[in-house]
Amino acid sequence: MTKKPGGGGMSEQRRLRLRLEISREAARLFWEQGVAATSGDQIAEAVGLSTRTIWRHFRSKESCAEPIIMQGVVTLLSVLRKWPRQRSLEDHLATELAGFRHEKPPVDFADEMLAMKMIRLADTEPALRTAWLMACDQTELQMRGVIGDRLGRPADDLEVRLHAAATASVVRVLDEHIGAAVLAGAELADFGDVKALAERYARAIRTATGGAVGDPLT
Repeated sequence: MTKKPGGGGMSEQRRLRLRLEISREAARLFWEQGVAATSGDQIAEAVGLSTRTIWRHFRSKESCAEPIIMQGVVTLLSVLRKWPRQRSLEDHLATELAGFRHEKPPVDFADEMLAMKMIRLADTEPALRTAWLMACDQTELQMRGVIGDRLGRPADDLEVRLHAAATASVVRVLDEHIGAAVLAGAELADFGDVKALAERYARAIRTATGGAVGDPLT
């Protein structure tokens, strides 16, 4: 039964905000002291909630990282969904990413950094790896629509699905590579050349899809 306005139920928007807030604190604890050493009680205390409330929103302590891990692909997905048919992927990525210097990006920088850390931890934490692969799966699902539209084919067409899977793999590998480099001490400025970064992603996507994805359409 749908909750009526004013009926005391938590709105979906508020629920998502709370899940993200819990996820931030869980991610900080996981990074600072390790997943095994972090308890649900500690996560609850960090957020200022009861442990019972944590379990109402998440099935396990590791799953608390899922919302913040998803932030690792939100920005790129928001950009790709707006890709005009008449523009090359390089030009579109460069223009959109450069625009974030003058307007608020979809994901805060602090959340992007936390996502990088969780993706890095996912190398050795199977539960976090599962969460990261779930986020990548969302990238693939979104790309089916984008690529299907560009190729004039349905999203469930086999070729579209293959190209979407290849694109999602590119995003996963490059995000893991860049995140690992930054956390190993590389300067963020090393990745601040928007045009070079856009060309890197676009070139890899072109290669992975055999050139089917990337050109402008007339």
